[in-house]
Amino acid sequence: MATQSQTANFSQRPMAPRKPGLSQFGGVHGSRPGEGGPMNWRNRPLFRRDGDIRFKTGTEASKLLIEEAVRRDPKQTDFLQTFGNTMQSLSPVFDRNPKYAWVAKQLIEPDRLIQFRVPWLDDSGNIRQNRGFRVQYSNALGPYNGGLTFGSHVNTDYITSLAFDTLISNSLYGNVGSAFGGSDFNVRNKSESEIQRFCQSYMTELAKYIGDDIDLPGMGAGVNPQEIGYLYGQYKRINTHASRRGKGLLWGGLLEGKLCRAYGFGVVHFANKMLTEKGDSLQGKRCIITGSGNIAMAVAEKLIHFGAIPITLSDSSGHIYEDEGIDASKLSIIKQIKAERGARIGRYIMASTTAKYSDPENILEIPCDLLFPCCVGSNKIDADDVNMLADAGCMGVIEGGNMPSTPEACAIYKKRGMLYGPYKATMAAGSIVNGTEMEVNPIDSTDELDERLGESVDAVYDKITKTATEFNARGDLVAGTNIASFLKVANVMMAHGAV
Repeated sequence: MATQSQTANFSQRPMAPRKPGLSQFGGVHGSRPGEGGPMNWRNRPLFRRDGDIRFKTGTEASKLLIEEAVRRDPKQTDFLQTFGNTMQSLSPVFDRNPKYAWVAKQLIEPDRLIQFRVPWLDDSGNIRQNRGFRVQYSNALGPYNGGLTFGSHVNTDYITSLAFDTLISNSLYGNVGSAFGGSDFNVRNKSESEIQRFCQSYMTELAKYIGDDIDLPGMGAGVNPQEIGYLYGQYKRINTHASRRGKGLLWGGLLEGKLCRAYGFGVVHFANKMLTEKGDSLQGKRCIITGSGNIAMAVAEKLIHFGAIPITLSDSSGHIYEDEGIDASKLSIIKQIKAERGARIGRYIMASTTAKYSDPENILEIPCDLLFPCCVGSNKIDADDVNMLADAGCMGVIEGGNMPSTPEACAIYKKRGMLYGPYKATMAAGSIVNGTEMEVNPIDSTDELDERLGESVDAVYDKITKTATEFNARGDLVAGTNIASFLKVANVMMAHGAV
């Protein structure tokens, strides 16, 4: 048995120095005393797959991380594009403090990727099946949070890229995690009964992985108030969950119309902020809008509010072009047409004597001041399109859809001096209007929603621009967005350790 003096001597022994770990962080500006400087981290291998692989510069670190993502998932082109874009922006962060490269390495993989079979009966009694997905990317900042999308274009790559993008957007505007889900189910050619049966089957499996403090699914392309109601109804049936009207998980099955407009309103507020910083405004600007879903309609509505002139809307069948502009009454007619499932926007020309349909054939040939790409699908705008827009006098592109521009197009925006609002910064209303946020900070009117979005956009825009300037990328909103979001998530991840 140890004596008192032996115990005292033991307690006074010096502790062996600990190797600095990721949880002992000192912020982006450097390491804490005793942790070891940047060279200490650069001397560690970032990867140990085929021998130790180290880096000397931030650019090398970014390249190694991108190469590792390609090695793991060489066919996931959408995910590799958005991941690569983010890692390239983070090069100055890795230069300043190399240990952040180890956090970025953890983000190559989502927390989990869930894929499941969704069987359902069509109206003829035939058994049909689709694939369901939910990618829960990170819950470092809070419960997983992100939309759902239904469409024939949906696959693992697409959903993973959206989940990663949501990580960037949600950390900018709130304190929630990131996720995204959906199915390759096409709602356009299905009856209401078939959609209901599909949603019930989809939720039967998805319900195992979501909950108020776990994962908060939201709206997205093909998932509108009707689908949200069907999905929540099945969740409530399975879990005996008490519905909270307009609040909580899936808004208790009642997604109010004003919340559907949040994403589009946010996009226009971001555009207005960009122009205001340049001493300009949206007043009188002729705006091309691609798409005709909830986001595109809300963009048009808010542009009219700011005095801009939306001149086009489109869907997969073609586009309508109003040379004198789409005013509130014309927009109301278009909304009525598109409210019918499967309706094509071309029907609008029967209600207008001034509208042109798919004339010219390429919507981007129409002269405009600003372009708002809000259609579903990635890489719709390439370098040739951007040069054509710039030559015709277009001053900027503000994205209202996920990854509409190719990397080459993004480079041309900068080269031609065009305003560019990246979708990761503009498409960020999800963390503001999710069901949990509605419980804490309810929104009672469209005016209140508009005011809250405007305040959030102003604060985030200032944060993005200051971050870009701090990392020697003045005016680069893409770099500012990626860096500001990453640092917020990374600092929490380092505190959590290797989990």
